[in-house]
This record gives sequence, structure tokens and C-alpha cells, in this order.
Amino acid sequence: MKRMMQWLALACALPLATPLWAQATGDLGVVIERATGSVLIVDQSEHAALRRVEGLGDLSHASLVYSPDQQFAYIFGRDGGLTKLDILSGEITTRIMQAGNSIGGAISDDGRLVAVSNYEPGGVRIFDADTLEMVADIPTGSKTIGLVDAPGRRFVFSLWDAGETWIVDMSGDVPQITRIPGMGDNPYDALITGDGRTYIAGLFGDDHLSALDLWQADPEPQKVLAGYAAGRADLPVYKMPHLEGWALAGTDFVLPAVGQHEVLWVDARTLMETGRTPTHGQPVFAMARPDGRHVWVNFAHPLNDTIQVLDTLTKEVIHEFKPGPGVLHMEFTSRGHEVWVSVRDAGRVMIYDTQSFEKIREIDAESPSGIFFTARAHKMGL
Repeated sequence: MKRMMQWLALACALPLATPLWAQATGDLGVVIERATGSVLIVDQSEHAALRRVEGLGDLSHASLVYSPDQQFAYIFGRDGGLTKLDILSGEITTRIMQAGNSIGGAISDDGRLVAVSNYEPGGVRIFDADTLEMVADIPTGSKTIGLVDAPGRRFVFSLWDAGETWIVDMSGDVPQITRIPGMGDNPYDALITGDGRTYIAGLFGDDHLSALDLWQADPEPQKVLAGYAAGRADLPVYKMPHLEGWALAGTDFVLPAVGQHEVLWVDARTLMETGRTPTHGQPVFAMARPDGRHVWVNFAHPLNDTIQVLDTLTKEVIHEFKPGPGVLHMEFTSRGHEVWVSVRDAGRVMIYDTQSFEKIREIDAESPSGIFFTARAHKMGL
């Protein structure tokens, strides 16, 4: 009884606050509504939209990252806007126009810095995550792509015009920049592995990809899948594939081919090709279920009404279905029991069971594109 009275006295002495359990964010996510400059805050367990937030500018190619506590989403707009959104209150806390044309961003491993990749005026700008005050402006003379975070408060990105990759170390008072030439012509996107070791850039102007081992003191480009399209006519590229939705399925990377109707399998240890899978169309995202057992693939216009599911062991298509016109993005729940699919032209987010492939529910959305669950806050390069 005495111990109980002491506990009650301590509880009464504490300031009143919202209970911790009412502040949970792990079940939440954000859906980009690309045509209306708005986003939906969604609840995974309830399969429901909680709130629409408007006034975020041009979201035609938008992406976002989360703060380590998952409360804040940093949304990168195509118009150069950088927006800090509190997903618990549904309020925009800060919004700045930092450039004229942007193409994504990243948050540092300690959550203190947010970096934005720019087409116009080019280069990368880095901001304080709390205030969105700029702390570094890194001009490159080029459009920048494939911006990711790396261990040690570093950012890595590539230059479309120069065919270089830059590593920016923000661990000290002044940014330290390492420039790596010879990556190849026109890098269009890139990925980093979950351990922060391997950076792979896709190339629009060359018939291969380029990889860097970031654990090396002086990383040098290594060709991956050299000549993978040799002897075949290039098809019109209606939409560039996205490597940032990369798949590590078992021991293989699964990468969308540029200008071809196939995905490419590469051993993650040796970077040697292990197989190819013919697909319904030109793949945009090839995304592994979190356990790596299956890979889900969507496609570019005009075949963008279809999803194919690949078996990692056989590298064959095991399921195909048509959610509707304009399938733009997929996002798995953290353990992979569900996948949420944005179907832009149907105005729906569709939710599927990943074992049975049965549709569970639909959520109305205005031209939905990117879907981002808060589990991303704890993963490298997302």
C-alpha cells in the first residue's frame, strides 16, 4: 500500500500530457495526390484515410522521407517546394521554396539534416530538419539524381550531365566532397543497399549500370550488366524506371531494364547477372516483398494497368492482375502481409493480401501516386 501511495503521488506531480500511446505513428502513412497538391494521411490497420492536407504545390513527381520519430514527413515537390508535415496533427509546420525544379531528397542517418536534389538550378541543398534553414548549398553545374543517405552523416548523388557521383560528408563543420568520375553517361536514378555499402546508378546513355563500394577508401565505378541490351532494338522509353524502389530478393538484386520488357537479376555479392525475366511491359518499379520471396512489378504507359508477381526461386511470373488504369506505385506493410497500390486514373488506392492476392479494400484518392509508410523512417536510402 505504501508503494502504491508513493506511485500515485509521483503520477499526480507530473505535468498533464497526452498519453504516450495516443501519439503512436507506426501504423500511419502518407499518399501523394499528384494532381491536386494534396496528400492523404492513412491508417494501415483501419484501411482508412484519416485526413487530407492541401497546399503542397506541384506534386507531379513527389517523394518524402520521415523523421526518426516518424512524426514529421518531409515532402519534396517538383516545383522546388520542401514541406515539413506533422502527420499527427495533419498540419504543415514549415514550407519553403528552395529551388525551381526538384527531384527528391533524403534525410541524414541522425535525422538532423534534410537534403534536396535539384534540376533547376541543379546541385543539392541541405537544410536543418527542425527549422528548414539552409546549412549547405552544393552547386554541381548539373542536374542531380539518385540522392540517398549513407552512414556517417553522408549523402550520395549522381550528376546527369557530368556522369559523376559525389559523396558529401556532413559530419564536420564544413561539407567534405568526394567526386567520383567515370560513372557513365546520363545516370537517371540510383539505389543504396540497406547496409549502406553498395550504391548502384542506372544509366540512360550507356548499356550498363555502375556500382560503387562505399566501404572502400577510394571507391571506383564497377560496371554491372555490361551490354545487357546488345543486339536488340531499343524501344521508346515512356517512363524511366525507378531504382529507388529496388528489390533485394534473397541474394539477388532485381532491376528494371531500360527500354526493354524484362527485369534483370544480379547477384548482390558478385554483381554478376543471374537471370532475366520477360515481363508484360517496360517495368517501372520492381519491388520485393519484405521477406524477399516475391517481387511485384508495375509498368510504364501504355501497359500501366497491370501488375506481375515474380517468384524469387524460379524467376518466373506466378501471378498477373489488372488493378486499373495508371498503376503508379506500390508499398508493402512492414512485414509484407499487405501491399497498397495507387491506381491514378481510377482515383483509388487498392489494398491486397500478398499471400492470396485477394483485394481487401479500396480508398478514394485524387490521382494517387507515391505511397509512403512510416516504417521507412528506419531504413537506409528510403
